[in-house]
Amino acid sequence: MADDKATPQHFIAQIVREDIASGKHTAIRTRFPPEPNGFLHLGHAKAICLDFGIAAEHNGVCNLRLDDTNPGKEDPVYAEAIKDDIHWLGFEWAELRHASDYFEVFYRAALKLIADGKAYVDDLDADQVREYRGTLTEPGRNSPFRERSVEENRDLFQRMRAGEFADGSRTLRAKIDMAAGNINLRDPALYRIRKLAHQMTGDAWPIYPMYDYAHSLSDAIEGITHSFCTLEFEDHRPLYDWCVDHVDLVNHPELLQPLVKAGMPAAPSKPRQIEFARGNLDYTVMSKRKLLKLVEDGLVDGWDDPRMPTLIGARRRGFTAQAIRTFWERAGVSKQNSVIDFGVLEACVREDLDARAPRRMAVLEPLKLILDNLPEGHEEQIELPNHPKDDGFGSRQVPMARELWIERSDFEEDPPKGYKRLRPEGEVRLRGIGIIQHVTTDKDTEGNLTAIHAILDPESRAGMEGANRKVKGTIHWVSAQHAIAAEVRLYDRLFNVAAPEDGQYISHINPGSRRTITAQVEPAAADCPPEQHYQFERSGYFVADRLDHTPDTPVFNRAVSLRDTWTGQRT
Repeated sequence: MADDKATPQHFIAQIVREDIASGKHTAIRTRFPPEPNGFLHLGHAKAICLDFGIAAEHNGVCNLRLDDTNPGKEDPVYAEAIKDDIHWLGFEWAELRHASDYFEVFYRAALKLIADGKAYVDDLDADQVREYRGTLTEPGRNSPFRERSVEENRDLFQRMRAGEFADGSRTLRAKIDMAAGNINLRDPALYRIRKLAHQMTGDAWPIYPMYDYAHSLSDAIEGITHSFCTLEFEDHRPLYDWCVDHVDLVNHPELLQPLVKAGMPAAPSKPRQIEFARGNLDYTVMSKRKLLKLVEDGLVDGWDDPRMPTLIGARRRGFTAQAIRTFWERAGVSKQNSVIDFGVLEACVREDLDARAPRRMAVLEPLKLILDNLPEGHEEQIELPNHPKDDGFGSRQVPMARELWIERSDFEEDPPKGYKRLRPEGEVRLRGIGIIQHVTTDKDTEGNLTAIHAILDPESRAGMEGANRKVKGTIHWVSAQHAIAAEVRLYDRLFNVAAPEDGQYISHINPGSRRTITAQVEPAAADCPPEQHYQFERSGYFVADRLDHTPDTPVFNRAVSLRDTWTGQRT
C-alpha cells in the first residue's frame, strides 16, 4: 500500500474520525467502485487516494468493486486496466468484488420490495416515463400500472427474470412519491430488461439492476461504513438511503443466503454516503465521450497516448505514482467545485523526479563541436556523479573524444544580451571536462552552421590549477564517437487553452503537444530498462518508453520540462 505520511485534514477525514471517536464504528470499510467501461483517468486517482487513504489511516480495509451492471458497455480489458492502475498507484484492495456477484441477492431484495408493496412492474415505455415524471417545477403523475397487486407484480417480475418479455417493454420501479421535490424519488427504475450476455454471468440474466439500486445494496452487502461519491450523486443520496433502509439487509440476512452458499460471507451494514467535488484540471478534458472521440478520430495515439489524462497515458508519459498521490493530497477534498492548475501536477512530478531520477547527458538538437588541440583518436573517460544532491546514487564513466555533440542553442554567432553560453571567441565550461574557447565555425554552401571549433584549456582540467577559473556558463555534451541515437518524444499539454471543455474542444488541440526528434545520448542513458526515469541535464525529466524502448533502439518520452513554461498563459 502507498505510504502517504501526511494525515489528511479535509472534511471527510474529520467525519470518519468523529465516527470512530463516538464509537459509531470500530472498523472502517471503504470501496472504490468503478464501472469497467473505460480507462481510469487522473480524476479517478483522486477517488482512489481518498477511498484507500481513509481506510489505511484507520487500519481499515478498502475493496475494489467493479460495478458491472451494464454489460453493453463493459469489457474485461477495462477491468484488467483498472486493476493495473490501482496497483501502479501503490494500493492494494482487501477483496476484489463485482456487482454481478450479488445479482441473486438484488433479485431477492426486489421480490421483498414487491411483497412489501414498495415496488411494481411498469409497462410504460421510456418516452411515457419521461412524460409522467414531471419537471423540476411540476409534480409527476402516477403510472396507470402503479396499483397492480403484489401477486401480479411478483408474477410479472418473475417472468421478466425468465426472459419472457422484450427489451425495454417493462421495468421494475420503486413505489416512492411521484410528487417528490427530488426527481430521483419519483418512482425510479430498479430493474430493466436487457437481453445481453454478461462478461461474468453469461446469459443467465435477461434483467439487470439500475445503478442506484445496485450500488447502494452492494455497499450494504460488503459492510461498507463510508461510501464516498462525487457531487453529482448528492441528489441521489435519498434514493441510496431508501434502498438500504427498505431492503434492510441488516435485519433480513436470509436475503444473503446465495452469497453464503457461494462461500462469500457478508456482514451487512447501513453505509453512509458522503459527496465530494470531482478532481478537475485545466488544459484537459476528462469526459469519457470526449476522450473516446479523440481516440476514434486519430487525434491521439490511443488511450495510453502520453498526452491523455488517462492513468495509462500519464504513466507512459513519465508521471510517477508518487507525484499523482502527492498532487491529490495537496489539492485536498472539499464540496466546492474548482479547477486545479495543471502546472501544480507538473510541479509534483518535478519534485519527485528531482529527488530520485539519475542524471544523464543527452543532446536534443545536436551541433558538432571539434576540440582542435586534442589529437585525432583522442579518447578518455570522464567521471560524473549520477545525482548532484545524493551521493548514494554513485557515479559513472562517460566517454569523451575529440569530437562532441552540444546543443545547437549553446552557440550563438550574434548572441542576445545576457547570453552566457558559447559565442565567437568566447569561453564556456564543458561539464566535467574543462573550459573551451571558440576558434572558428564551419558552414555549408548555403551558409548553414555545420560545426564549431574550439580549444580546450589544459590548465582547466580536473586537478589542474585553472580548474576553478570562473566562466559565466556551463554546457553539457555527448561524445560524437560514442553517442547513441535515440528517438525522443517531446510531449506538452494536449490543449492550448485552459478551459477546452466546450463543443469546440477539438479546435483547441495544441499543435505542439507532440514533437519527435532524434537526439544523441550518452551510452549509460540508452542502456536501461523501460520506465527508467532520468533527468537529461539542462533539458528536463524523461522516461524510457514502456512499450517501445530497448537499449538497442532507445525511445524516451519527456515527462516535464525543467521549468514551467505555461505560467501566465492561461486563457
